[in-house]
Amino acid sequence: MPAEYPPVAGHLDDDYPAYTMGRAADVLGTTPAFLRALGDAGLITPLRSEGGHRRYSRRQLRVAARARELVDQGTPIEAACRIITLEDGLGDALRRIEGMRRKLDEQGLNI
Repeated sequence: MPAEYPPVAGHLDDDYPAYTMGRAADVLGTTPAFLRALGDAGLITPLRSEGGHRRYSRRQLRVAARARELVDQGTPIEAACRIITLEDGLGDALRRIEGMRRKLDEQGLNI
């Protein structure tokens, strides 16, 4: 196994770029052009193989699937990307708030 590859456990990681563009498009039931458009919009940034080919992770496929749901409902791709970015930001904020609440509870302070 070449030294630049992570250990086998790394291949099971949600962030490991296991899917080629063609395979990712097949899994999502979409086209490579759709995946390129998501990349152009900055929603997902695929890693590149040594040969320059795009490679996608499971996490990126979940994001692309959400974008496809929105586009299938008639949302323009740019708007879908913005919606997903805002949803992700809201989720992060809610997790931080919950963490702060737990810390306050541990200190005996209630809000």
